[in-house]
Amino acid sequence: MQLPFFVYGTLRPGRVSYRQYLLGRTSAETPATLRGAALFTPGPFPFLTTVPELAAPDDTVRGDLIAVLPAFYPETLAALDRLEGFVAGQATNLYERVALEVETADGMRQAWVYVAAERALRLIRQGRMRRIPDGDWRL
Repeated sequence: MQLPFFVYGTLRPGRVSYRQYLLGRTSAETPATLRGAALFTPGPFPFLTTVPELAAPDDTVRGDLIAVLPAFYPETLAALDRLEGFVAGQATNLYERVALEVETADGMRQAWVYVAAERALRLIRQGRMRRIPDGDWRL
């Protein structure tokens, strides 16, 4: 299924990973939010979580909904999975890729979202990452 991507960190338009992985490959880029989610960071990049003990229902993460052109979709999906350290079914993933509903000005849309995997969640729970209070990662 060729879902758009909800991006909230280095893949947002104008940021370093966007230029490397998405520039010239998108058909639409729309501001979006994800409710019931929180951002944490160890420094150079953020982790998103929807785990209830870490993210309240009224917490919101701001990002962008990125639609990738069909001709580029398979290779872009594979490249983003590599960037995010995601392999389906692997216990040592850095992130997991999950389908979630995000909100745009035109309504709710389903999107792929890279969320913190168990290894990152452990660090968050141990207090080894700081919370980004407004849900908008800037670096």
